[in-house]
Amino acid sequence: MNAHASTARAEPSQPIHIGDHLREWRQRRRMSQLDLAGEAEISARHLSFVETGRAAPSRDMVLRLAERLDVPLRERNVLLVAAGFAPAFPQRALEDPALKSARQAIDLVLRAHEPNPALAYDRHWNLVSANRMVAPLLAGVPERLLAQPLNVLRLAFHPEGLAPRTVNLAEWCAHLLERLHRQCELTADPELIKLYHDLKSYPVPARSGPLSSDNVAIPFKLRQDGEILSFFSTTMVFGTPVDITLSELALETFFPADERTAERLRQMAAAMA
Repeated sequence: MNAHASTARAEPSQPIHIGDHLREWRQRRRMSQLDLAGEAEISARHLSFVETGRAAPSRDMVLRLAERLDVPLRERNVLLVAAGFAPAFPQRALEDPALKSARQAIDLVLRAHEPNPALAYDRHWNLVSANRMVAPLLAGVPERLLAQPLNVLRLAFHPEGLAPRTVNLAEWCAHLLERLHRQCELTADPELIKLYHDLKSYPVPARSGPLSSDNVAIPFKLRQDGEILSFFSTTMVFGTPVDITLSELALETFFPADERTAERLRQMAAAMA
C-alpha cells in the first residue's frame, strides 16, 4: 500500500456504522472475512452480517475483532462508540497521578542510558522527554526549531536542523521514512500521513545504493565539533498498555557504534557533571 492509498482510506466519508469501520480495518490488514472470522472464532456469515449492518456485534465481539485486527487503542474506542458502547480505554495526561509509575520508568530509562543519548516521543513523533545527552547534539540548531512541540522527524529532515550535519543523510532519512510509512500503514493516522508527505518534500538526496554488507544496522552519523559520531538505535514501547497515552509512547535509545563515539560521549558527560 502506498501513502496515497493510506490517505484515501484514512480520510473516507467518515463511516458512521461499526460495520464500515470493521471493513476498513480488515481491508487495511489485507484479511478476508473468512480469515478474520477464523481468527476471532466466529462464523464468516455473522461477520458479513455485522459489516453490512444486518447484525449488531456485542461489546466483547467488537473488542475481540479489534484485537485480531491489531487496531490501536485510540481507534478501538472509535469502534466501540460506533457500535453504541462506551469507550474502554482511557487517555490520561502523562502528568496524571495514575501514570506516575510509568513516568518514573521513562525517567529511569532515560537517565540510566547516559552517557548515551535517549529520548521519548509520542505517536506523532513529538518530543516528550530526553536525557541530558541529547541537548549537546542539538547545539547550533535555531531556537525556533527547538520550540514545543518539537517534532523529532522534522528536526532530522530540516535543512536548518540536523540534516546539514548528518553525514549519511540519504540512508538515515530513507530509514526514517520507511519507519514512518509502516506507522501510516498500521494506524492510518491522518496526521502521520501528512507528516510523511511533508518530510518527502524536504531536499534530501535519494539513497544511492544498498547498505554495505559490513553494517549490522543503519547507523546515524552526526558531525559534531569536527568529529563524526556514529550511533545505532533501539526503540522501546510499553508492552501491555491499556491507557492510550502509554500505548502511543516510544523511547529511542542511541548507542555508540564505535569506540571513538563512546569515548567522546564520556567526555561530554564528564564536562556536564
